[in-house]
Amino acid sequence: MSSVSVWLIVLCVTLIAMAYVFWNYVRIKKLPEGTAEMSELAGIIRSGAETFLKTEFKYIAIVLVVVAVLFCLVIEPTSSVSFLIGGLMSSLVCILGMKSATYANVRTSNKARESLSIGETVKVALCGGSISGLAVQAFGMFGLIIVLLLGEFVFKDGGVSHEAESHGLIVASLVCNPTMIRISTYSLGCSIVAMFNRVAGGNYTKAADISSDILGKLRHDLPEDDSRIPNTIADFIGDNVNDIAGNCSDLLESFVATMSATIMIAVTLYQVALHEGIVIAEEAFKNASLFPIVLACCGLIGCLVGLGIANFKKMGDDPSKELDLSTWISAGITVVLGGIACYKLFNGYDLSAYSFKFGWASPWISSILGIASGVAIGIITEYYTSTEYKPTKELAEICTEGEAFVVTKGDAIGSRSCLFPILLIGISLLISGMISGTYGVAVSSLGMLAFVGATVSIDAFGPIADNAGGLAEACHLAPEVRAITDKLDAVGNTTAAIGKGFAIGSAAFATVSLITAYVGQYTTPGEEPMLNFASFAVIAGGIIGGALVEYFSAVLTDNTIDSAKLMADEGDKQMSVPGVLEGKVKPDYNKMIAMAAREAIRKMVLPSILALLIPLVGGLLFGVQFVGGLLVGATIVAIPRAIFMGNSGGAFDNAKKYIESGLLQGHGKGSAAHKASVTGDTIGDTRKDVVGVALDIFIKLMSTVANTLAPILRNLNLFKIL
Repeated sequence: MSSVSVWLIVLCVTLIAMAYVFWNYVRIKKLPEGTAEMSELAGIIRSGAETFLKTEFKYIAIVLVVVAVLFCLVIEPTSSVSFLIGGLMSSLVCILGMKSATYANVRTSNKARESLSIGETVKVALCGGSISGLAVQAFGMFGLIIVLLLGEFVFKDGGVSHEAESHGLIVASLVCNPTMIRISTYSLGCSIVAMFNRVAGGNYTKAADISSDILGKLRHDLPEDDSRIPNTIADFIGDNVNDIAGNCSDLLESFVATMSATIMIAVTLYQVALHEGIVIAEEAFKNASLFPIVLACCGLIGCLVGLGIANFKKMGDDPSKELDLSTWISAGITVVLGGIACYKLFNGYDLSAYSFKFGWASPWISSILGIASGVAIGIITEYYTSTEYKPTKELAEICTEGEAFVVTKGDAIGSRSCLFPILLIGISLLISGMISGTYGVAVSSLGMLAFVGATVSIDAFGPIADNAGGLAEACHLAPEVRAITDKLDAVGNTTAAIGKGFAIGSAAFATVSLITAYVGQYTTPGEEPMLNFASFAVIAGGIIGGALVEYFSAVLTDNTIDSAKLMADEGDKQMSVPGVLEGKVKPDYNKMIAMAAREAIRKMVLPSILALLIPLVGGLLFGVQFVGGLLVGATIVAIPRAIFMGNSGGAFDNAKKYIESGLLQGHGKGSAAHKASVTGDTIGDTRKDVVGVALDIFIKLMSTVANTLAPILRNLNLFKIL
């Protein structure tokens, strides 16, 4: 099969997925919203989320344009185009995912109201979530295809070029591979949008959520999601801003980064083979460069089938079972089609230059290891965070002993939960490297993300179900409706925790691939890529990288708590207005929404700029080896830190839900144990939805920046000049 035929197949599958996304979007919009009160509140949520994104993207657009101009002048002229395409794809996914979620939330609660059927209600929420998930995979692939086709037909690189070219630039005479630079800057465009979204979205949603909990559960003893609490609507909006828009850009970034890193590693290995006189067929090199996109296409087909079956089959009353089935179908089809693709692309070629120990099957085995790791990390995360298992039950039971016991036990659960996911990641990377070399490490990373459309869809189910439950409470729907949405919300909490675990695990894989690609990027073409861990520069970089992760975590935590305190005080003022607590006067929701947006946008700048500037400043001062150490040190510290934050936070949240559901005998809502669990949940909110999810982007963004700047830092740094 010719490469042109492969490109056509991939492009057709991508366009079909995009068409399916838009069809689902139209289908969701046509469903009824329910009562006038439900429609009104849903409209406020939708309007607030759109206003926040519009304001945020004004700042993001300025940053994208400034950076694009710098790339055009300093690195490679056409790299600015690919950078802007990356930013555009990430932005479109955020907007589409968030808009679909704000339509799906009220329609989910209305479906529960009309049908009183869990299965029918699940289908609406999953349909809304599938718009986000499939958009992530389809738009990420579509943007990369555009970048590569522009190189072949517009910039005349002749496909994925492996030749280095000299460019006369303002700061240096730079030798770089234009195709690799464009791939790297495309990934960076996605990364910058993801960082701003996660930092701003996390601050927005958790400041609103924490302040709402403080007002409702600690200061005024009101039900959760009570519409008399002005912060509640901002909290609903925040679920969409962070858990939908932020998560979409986060996983799109990981997905794009792993595809990009795999292509870059394929090129580097080919250059090394040429330099060492190893003969490698041009067709084999092209297939190695093409395989990452083909594997992603196989995963997209799996997601379309898995989610399509869930969309049209009759569902039972066990939401978890139905969601798990979609994941397994998607993963299974990805494995089968990935094996066929490997055979078609690699069979019959001499692949010794790529260190394939088992011939054509080597990259397939590596991809399976990544897929299995992704599924296994989800299962481990569910064990440590779900109300169905021992750790969260024990945490709920110890709430009767007070806040100190809750925090200590939650910390222990978070720390304990780090070992097995990291073991899985380490073993998968080790085996992949042994059987397929550095190319296999990257393919293993991509395998984990090859069916990202399904995992994001199921993750997006969580905030949609959460919003649906909140609307049912705020609009005073019947208890049997709330019982359905509560069940979906409990499942959604677990899927959200699994999604965060998957995001962190995929970030670990993606970052390792990016670091490997970075070493190849700064290495002189043809020489063996190497990062010297005996070097004092690498060791110093590693230590500083680890410390920067802790500093980044502290900045995010401080920002969120400061915003939450301001919002809680403002909420108290509004609730003291005569008639608000009696339900006769509505609080000023718009003022609270505006406050959340203002604080989030104001406080997103420093953390985001840190991730951009650290590799640049470190590289200009101390060189590429120092930056390599910086990336490794930050990754080693950030991965367990992020898993700890995500899983301890998820356990805190679900321990509170366990008590609120009446499962802890004699200790329901309003009890001392419940108040202790609220304290744990308040701590956990910042951990799982602000720090944990931002850490994975922090290390990915630094690695992507380093890849983009590697050709400059190789020749231009103060350490080398002196």
